[in-house]
Amino acid sequence: MNKRKLIVVCALIIKDGKCLIAKRSSGDVNMLGKWEFPGGKVEPNEEEKHAIEREIFEEFNLNVEATKYITETTSEYTDRIINLKMYECNYISGEFDLHDHSEIKWVNSNELLNYDLAPADIDLAKYLQK
Repeated sequence: MNKRKLIVVCALIIKDGKCLIAKRSSGDVNMLGKWEFPGGKVEPNEEEKHAIEREIFEEFNLNVEATKYITETTSEYTDRIINLKMYECNYISGEFDLHDHSEIKWVNSNELLNYDLAPADIDLAKYLQK
């Protein structure tokens, strides 16, 4: 069976030296209740920076600017392969309005692995701790 390959982008948003993570409350049943760096799938013919800005607006009603590519990781699941790319994003405007998440937290990078992170986000958290 050929597995679907998906390009997914996520945002590293930092405030007062802490990273934003969010707890999934919708979507893939295997990810419900998991913490993640927020983001989502890149649409066909969409630039990655635009995708992360769009996803953060859709998920939180926040305007951000994707400024810099940081790192990426690949995770294989039973039905798909996810290439997760992290971009640093600057907050521009908006107030949090949660759509796909039940809660958000601002955490120090050295505390990230204390949370039940989605599998693809674990390598990103380890990278940020270096």
